[in-house]
Amino acid sequence: MSVITDKINSLSKSKFRSSFHLRKYMIDYINKVGLEKIKEDAEYFIRNRISDTSKIIDGKQTPMKNHPVFIAQHATATCCRNCLYKWHHIPKKRLLTNHEIDFCVALIMAWIEKEL
Repeated sequence: MSVITDKINSLSKSKFRSSFHLRKYMIDYINKVGLEKIKEDAEYFIRNRISDTSKIIDGKQTPMKNHPVFIAQHATATCCRNCLYKWHHIPKKRLLTNHEIDFCVALIMAWIEKEL
């Protein structure tokens, strides 16, 4: 199994993480704009809301509604630096690397595709 698949399976065992699911209007939105646009949004949110810890109040930067990527971030523990550290062992006090951003985006997209 791949690292992404292993992470998705591990996260699915968490009562909290497994409680998140895409709502119909989110699935409709994904079908309307396409997965490439969703992937662009995921990368934007990770780069601009999660990567640089000097700009955020950790734990408050990812809403729990409205955009499918936000729901996916909570489901995949890519919603804040505390969760990234706890679940993925990514240190908190520095910018994310491009590799870490790519990992987060891949994890988000895998979760979304599983939900469709």
